[in-house]
Amino acid sequence: MTRFEEVINFLYAQLPVFHREGKKAYKPGLGNIESLSAQLGNPQESFKSLHIAGTNGKGSSSHFIASILQDHGYKVGLYTSPHLKSFTERIKINGQEVDKQWIVDFFDQNQPLLASIRPSFFEWTVIMAFQYFKEQQVDFAIIETGLGGRLDSTNIIHPLGCLITNIGFDHQDILGDSLALIAAEKAGIIKAGTPVCISEKQLETTAIFQEKANQEMAPIRFASDEVKLLNTEISRDGIQLEVETNTWGKFHVQSPYGGIYQANNVRGVIAWCEQLNDLGIIPFELTKIQSGIAACRKNTSLRGRWEVYQENPWIVADTGHNEAGIAQILEQVKQYKPKRLTIILGMVADKDINRVLSLFPKDAYYLFTEAKNPRALKAKELQEMASRHGISGTLAENVNQAIEFARKSESDFILITGSTYLVAEIEESF
Repeated sequence: MTRFEEVINFLYAQLPVFHREGKKAYKPGLGNIESLSAQLGNPQESFKSLHIAGTNGKGSSSHFIASILQDHGYKVGLYTSPHLKSFTERIKINGQEVDKQWIVDFFDQNQPLLASIRPSFFEWTVIMAFQYFKEQQVDFAIIETGLGGRLDSTNIIHPLGCLITNIGFDHQDILGDSLALIAAEKAGIIKAGTPVCISEKQLETTAIFQEKANQEMAPIRFASDEVKLLNTEISRDGIQLEVETNTWGKFHVQSPYGGIYQANNVRGVIAWCEQLNDLGIIPFELTKIQSGIAACRKNTSLRGRWEVYQENPWIVADTGHNEAGIAQILEQVKQYKPKRLTIILGMVADKDINRVLSLFPKDAYYLFTEAKNPRALKAKELQEMASRHGISGTLAENVNQAIEFARKSESDFILITGSTYLVAEIEESF
């Protein structure tokens, strides 16, 4: 075992880790991160930042804006979570993951701090990202919230601008059981005088964002009011969009990710660029916005979003795991008109499983499985819950076994979804 593996295993073992333990690992409040930050000289104050929250799409949007700024020639830090394959994916500069040795050195140098404050795993990774971006002297850092916003550990930054992608049902046990309550938590990243852009205008949440922005005297824009989607074409290589904005007029943009939900993410990011440009905060060039979005996969290595592994049969994996995300994924599957659809499904136990299961087609063939994660819902239990929704299928030990089973069937479309952790375990050989 390498020293890096020893450090990560120690952090997993010693600190509460949300992606393994769920709600009991969540430490509400900013006390710990403020203490960590103060001890390290408030590293988050040494770079310009942009802050992104939302239920779905915040990861994709974070990567899009990072790629755009990278194509403008800037040195861009990117902090996101969770990771798919390696912990180092969480902290990147211009697409390059943080060096493992730096992680080890930071841990060794700050063990007394770790012992005295006892932060959560997420709090530790946030302060680590801030310190790394400070040392590497990034021009901008894109900071994605974990969950919520108001009490999220990332919310000690004073960003140049904020983006809130959308609001849906997820983490209701922490954020609240209505869209209004969830929106209020996400709106907590809106700060005094700091412009905010909302990717999706929703009836239940618009007034909440408007009110918070008014309280903070923060300029607010809703992407759908600013950017028109004139045409959308989906292909294996992604989505081609024709859009129109007040600043740049009509133009085309190509997203390398084929999920139809990316149309809203791209519109939100374009509207955000326009807002920051119009306010004189960051100057953007249209050609660099177009090239940055098109090169997002190459620039940032974002994975797991409508990721096509092969055709004939289609094998597509998507990390969608809540009601809104799954609904959009299933709607897109319909457009392929599969004759025999196989869905490989695994979920974590603390989601609203029944709400999500109610969305799935009953005429598909299902393989129920589970990720190697303490929060994972047992495949047998998922199978039993699904049966109560008229959904039937068989059990597979893991996602890779399920893929092998599915490939031997007569399915012309195989969808793998339900959990980030499930998609993370797909072997590269596929």
